[in-house]
Amino acid sequence: MRILGIESSCDETAAAIVDDGRAVRSNVIASQHDLHAEYAGVVPEIASRAHAERISAVIDRALREAGCRLSDIDAVAVGNRPGLIGALLVGVSAAKALAWSLDRPIVGVDHVVAHLYAGLLDDSDWTMESVFPAIGLVVSGGHTAMYELDAPLAIRRVGATIDDAIGEAYDKAATILNLPHPGGPKLDRLAQTGDERAHDFPISRLAPDSLDFSFSGLKTAVLYTVRGNPGKQQGGAPGSFERDASDLTEQQVADVAASFQRAAVSAVILKLERLLERCDVKPRTLLVGGGVSANSRLRAELLALGERNHLSVRLPRMAYCLDNAAMLAGLAHQRHITGDADDLALTASPSSTAGLAT
Repeated sequence: MRILGIESSCDETAAAIVDDGRAVRSNVIASQHDLHAEYAGVVPEIASRAHAERISAVIDRALREAGCRLSDIDAVAVGNRPGLIGALLVGVSAAKALAWSLDRPIVGVDHVVAHLYAGLLDDSDWTMESVFPAIGLVVSGGHTAMYELDAPLAIRRVGATIDDAIGEAYDKAATILNLPHPGGPKLDRLAQTGDERAHDFPISRLAPDSLDFSFSGLKTAVLYTVRGNPGKQQGGAPGSFERDASDLTEQQVADVAASFQRAAVSAVILKLERLLERCDVKPRTLLVGGGVSANSRLRAELLALGERNHLSVRLPRMAYCLDNAAMLAGLAHQRHITGDADDLALTASPSSTAGLAT
């Protein structure tokens, strides 16, 4: 079964062709980083317009790279939640038009759940019995959450951030350090040259039994470490800071980055350890997805966690860490083979319902 996937939830316009939910024939991504760099973040209106301008060419390229035609497609998958509503509507509209014109099924996919499927792509050997039951971790700019999974679509959320997502915290820390957008990958590289013990940043634990995350305190600690306390300088305006990152040496900036990264990653590992302690049935696998799953320290610590707990860790390939359409097409296959699909009334939503009781 050959599925065309379409992704437009934030600032990547993407299309992919995936066979049988596993074999990725093409994976095309048009990034908008250059369009948003001067704003140090994604501007929804700019993102939506860029998707509309690029989506046809991206789909055409995905078909060419896969060596197939539209008539070869068995179904169309699209990420219809969560994300920027204007951006999502571009992808959903394109998918509905194709499904109607080709007389093919359309399958809406929750972007967050698809991130958990990313580590299963390009592997023809995995089986339901070898992977599940599993626990899942999504770490991205918009989401930080943990899940229990009995199958790719049988999912329960057991913990989530109560404030900032880890990717958002990375981006804000990078902004404080005057690193250009997108700041997360740049902070990761910079941290590798710093002293992670230079600053004792807080590792969020919340209540002793909590599986939720919090990164706002860490973000604030970085802000005050770099800029000092607001309104403390001689003659300064209320709320202004004593200094900024330009007053620090390169090594001092690297030390802040390394100390931040140690605290952020440690918080994630702590919560995963808690989850493993309370699982009624020992999971076989840890499924990981989201943009922050590309982080070098997090990947290393997740693999170490797996070794300590005799747990298979499924990290996505770098090409599938960021928003992409291959993971959507792969997960859509799991719905489609059960006879489950949507119709042309499919809508977009800014919110995820992944793993929540309904």
